[in-house]
Amino acid sequence: MSKRISTAELAQVVAVTAAPVQTRVDRNFGLPSGLYAATVGLYLAFIGLMAVLFANPELAIPLVVIAAFIAFGFGVAGVWAKMQPENDTRPLSWGQFSNRGIQTLSGPLTASQASVQVLILPVLILVWGLAIAVIVAVQ
Repeated sequence: MSKRISTAELAQVVAVTAAPVQTRVDRNFGLPSGLYAATVGLYLAFIGLMAVLFANPELAIPLVVIAAFIAFGFGVAGVWAKMQPENDTRPLSWGQFSNRGIQTLSGPLTASQASVQVLILPVLILVWGLAIAVIVAVQ
């Protein structure tokens, strides 16, 4: 239900000032940069494997575009994490990460559990690419 609030009632609750509100923004993802680098490396390794496996000049442009999308996607996230205003947070170091782990919506994770969660998809994709390479080699 909605209820009309008079200006007098609103003035009792709200204080209006001319000064801008200072905000602190935490754009940090809470993981060491090495995990992001490993994720990008695994995705690009899959694209490189496909480029070597299916060495076809007609696939050169699509594979370069896919690699560029991967690099730009992670690059934009990296730049976004370092943007201002008052963004003074830094990614965890490996020591902090291994000691503290991270907190997720489903509960706390140790460093090894978080690393597995982050890297499982790119590793599975690369293993899938290796399986394709074995199938192509056998034929």
